[in-house]
Amino acid sequence: MKILAVIPARYASTRFPGKPLAIIQGKTMIQRVVEQVKKARLITDLIVATDDDRICDEVKRFGGKFVMTSPTHPSGTDRCFEALQKQQKTFDAVINVQGDEPFIHPEQIDQLAQLIQPEDVSIATLIQPIRDKSQLFDPNVVKVITNPAGKAIYFSRQTIPFLRNTEKEQWLESFVFYRHIGIYAYKTEALKQITNLPPSPLEMAESLEQLRWIEHGITIQTGLSEHAQFGVDTPDDLEKLFNKI
Repeated sequence: MKILAVIPARYASTRFPGKPLAIIQGKTMIQRVVEQVKKARLITDLIVATDDDRICDEVKRFGGKFVMTSPTHPSGTDRCFEALQKQQKTFDAVINVQGDEPFIHPEQIDQLAQLIQPEDVSIATLIQPIRDKSQLFDPNVVKVITNPAGKAIYFSRQTIPFLRNTEKEQWLESFVFYRHIGIYAYKTEALKQITNLPPSPLEMAESLEQLRWIEHGITIQTGLSEHAQFGVDTPDDLEKLFNKI
């Protein structure tokens, strides 16, 4: 299977303008993401999809590949699809790697590449157990519930499921909750399909685009990952990251 890894990288950000160019121990964040994804064994090609000349210049500086995309895309998924359309080669699947995961594990990329292989899988993503109570009730940590086959049933910013007869202080000890890791693999036809779907009520309610796909009957296969995530949404997150490495 031919797989294109795409790293959407916008310069504008409400909470952290210029985030892809933030320096982490001598390298920009976008360079670190590219270097990590390149270590994956199962991708065919890799490209940064951006809307800003400054990011293009930085990717060019360290020898990466990039494509300029529209500044009006509502999500990284839409930016991935435009990047795919601009490729001269054809691909069977696309892996969307967030540009704010400078220490993403190559094993996670390969895990997604394997999850998307079966004929009956259109979209795949990763989840991991929640072990920290602060994450359990944090609306910025997206939770997910799945069926026994690992198909996603629902994603929410709320804590799901609700444990009716258990005090909230005991929830983490009483049930295995899962958080969503926001990287995806899509079959190319599925990527085309979801970018042409109109926004849905659940998506707009929770501000989670994957709910649009579920509302339209598209199955999302999940895979369990134990690797720690170090995403960066704000300058404070960057400070915390420095303390972890």
